[in-house]
This record gives sequence, C-alpha cells and structure tokens, in this order.
Amino acid sequence: MTWLLRVLACATVALAPLEGYLFAVHGQLAKVTPALLAAVWVAVRVRERRMPAPHPVHAVLALFAVVLLASTALHAGGPYAVDYLQRWLPFLVITVILVDVAAREVPIRALLASIVTGAAVAAVGALHSMVAEGETRATGPLEDPNDLAYFLVAALPLLVALLDTGRSRAGLASSRARSAGFALTGLVLVAGAAATFSRGGALALTVAVVWLTARRALPVRAVAGGVAVVMALGVGVLLFGGPTLDRAVREKSHIAETNVDTRELRWQAAARMAAEHPVLGVGPGGFRSDYPAASGNAEVDEQTPVAHNMYLEVVAELGLPGFGLFVGLLAVAAVRSERVLRSGTRPPATTDSGRMLRSDPRPPPTAGDSERVPRTDTRRSMVAVQASLLAVVVASTFLSQQYYLPLWSLVAVVAAADLRRRGTDACAPRHQ
Repeated sequence: MTWLLRVLACATVALAPLEGYLFAVHGQLAKVTPALLAAVWVAVRVRERRMPAPHPVHAVLALFAVVLLASTALHAGGPYAVDYLQRWLPFLVITVILVDVAAREVPIRALLASIVTGAAVAAVGALHSMVAEGETRATGPLEDPNDLAYFLVAALPLLVALLDTGRSRAGLASSRARSAGFALTGLVLVAGAAATFSRGGALALTVAVVWLTARRALPVRAVAGGVAVVMALGVGVLLFGGPTLDRAVREKSHIAETNVDTRELRWQAAARMAAEHPVLGVGPGGFRSDYPAASGNAEVDEQTPVAHNMYLEVVAELGLPGFGLFVGLLAVAAVRSERVLRSGTRPPATTDSGRMLRSDPRPPPTAGDSERVPRTDTRRSMVAVQASLLAVVVASTFLSQQYYLPLWSLVAVVAAADLRRRGTDACAPRHQ
C-alpha cells in the first residue's frame, strides 16, 4: 500500500489550493482525500506494527492539542467553539501523518512538486477568472483573492527546490526543456499572484526572494531576469488591457483604504480579548462571536469577521499558552530546517592521510528514497522551504491563515527532512 500512501499524500497537498472547485462539486469533497490518507496511514502502520518516529514537532502539536481542547471545553457554549475545534484538529492530525510518510514512504521532492503543481493549477484558474469571467481581482478556486495569493506565493519559492543543478541524466535538450517548464510555471504563479492585487502577498514574495538570494539559492541574475520578464508582461497588460486594469486598480485602492481601517479595529479587538482572557482565550471561533462586544459594535455590516492576523487571532482565541505553542511550532521548524541545511553542507571527512571518507552515507533504506540527492540539492531545497515558510509567516500578518494547509505542510516537510537527516547521521559511523 506504499504507492497509495504516496498518491494520497501528494494529492492532499496538491488539492489544498483547489478546495473552492471541490466545494462547488460537493460540500464534503475537499475532505475526502485527507480522510483517505488518514485511513490508509493507520491501516499501514497497524499492519506494520510501527509507530511514527518521534520528533519535537510531535510534542508541540500534542501540547497545542491539549490547550485547544481545554479552551474548547471552557467555552463549549460558544456558537463556533465546536465547529472551529473540528477545523483545528484535522490540521494537527494531517501534519503528524505528513511528517511520518515524508520521512519514510514519500519523497520530500514529490511533496514539494505536488504543492507547486496544485498552486500552478490554481494560478491558471485565477487568470481565467479575470480573462474569461471579467473579474477585477483574480479569485479562481478561492473566494478571497488574498487567500489565493497566500497559496501562490507560498508555492513559488519551492520551484527552486525542484531545479536540477547537477548533471542531467536525460541530456542537455531535456534539461533545457525542464528549465523552460519551471520558468513557465514560475511566470504563471507570479502572474496569478499579481492578478489578486494582494499587497500582503507582494510583501511576502519580496521577503522570500530576498531570502533565496541572500542564501545563494537563487542567483541575482535569475532574479533580475525574472523581474524583467514580469515588467515586460505588465507593460503588455497595460497596453492591451488598460481600461480593465485601471478599473481593477481603482477598486483595489478603495478596498485597501477600507481594509486599513477595519483591520485596525479588528486587531485592537483581538488584543483586547487576549488581555482580558490570557490563559485560555475566548475559545476557538470566539473572535467571531465576541467581536461586536470587544469592538463596541464598530462594524455594523460585519458582525462575525476574522481578525486578518493569524497571530492575534490565535492569541485571542487560545490565550498565551496556545499562542506560545503555535509560535513554538514555527520556531521548531526554523531551527530544524537550519540543522538540515547545515548537515547538507558539511565538508567530506578525511583520514589522517588525506583520503576522503564517505561523508554522505545513505540513510536506512526507505521506500521513498531510491535515489540519493546531492548535498547541494539538499541545501537548496531546504533554503527554498525556509523561504516559503517566511512567505507564510509574513502573509499571515495580514491574513488568518491557520486554517489553510501551506503552514502545516511546510512544517511537516521540515520535520520529515530532519528525521531523514537523523537517520543519515546515525548511519555515518558505520559507513566510516
């Protein structure tokens, strides 16, 4: 059943940005693939009589689940508490499952490729919504353009992880074709993100590109070339779609002015809730139900909004312990990703006579690792994942994105890569 685990894990992350299309077919269709993944994973592990390899991420997730359940129990009478608990728990479970399967059966590269593929399809849908359906801001598979930008911007840095910089087995022509395909995919993702007119998405993408460049995972020449292509594309859009673009910019400007005011009100309300309920917050979904009272009924037209800030919403709803664990999850991912990155750049060990030792041993055989990835590719891949995490962290300052998969899948990828690193390091003395 290994092949089924691979398919379902990749399908779960690929379909995440397309959930709007799935909901249009059936209200529960988006839950089918994750549910099947969980069922197959449990069946495989029971048959193998094997538990997931422990990782610090598991401890943080377990403690976070305890706080989440305690907060829900305390505020069980809230109109959204149970519903939001049911939104939180699947992400915690899927993260544990993705960590385990990516550490054993599913190649990490395959998961990253699936994330990019799903985002690319969503970007095509976004562009179609503008060109064919006449929308002023791209939405495509998601109702909110800002949420769509979040998915696209989070996937863009991962293209760097999929590039082959080593010797190509398929020859020069095939390598050029793959490079052209990656370039086209990147252009589609950038165009789709730009079509959402999301300022938070633009800022997140800028931070990710700066990180990739500073860590030398993306050459400055490539960045300059990409900027030139995007600017040329923008000029073309301005020449051939000037009136439509002008209307979109004017609408976005009006929305942006309104957003600044409403987000300030919501952030103040969230901070007030956190200060008044520091231990367990106002409960899952409590921001929506308590917002009118906390804001003095500041928004007559919107009585049950989200905070448009992931961090403030978490601390308001789950209190300081929940917030600390949530941020701790990001901190663990950051620290462990750097360890994986540095383990991929260690120089080969040598004997006293200068003869090189095998410093890049294979980890214990797994179904997902039939080929050895060069250390340079490992380093570049982890820098790309870090850049994607940075994009998620920045974009979530303006959006409530704790209920979307990119954050959780990236944390899972880092933990799985760390487990693979630990397996490699454990084998090193025997090989040497």
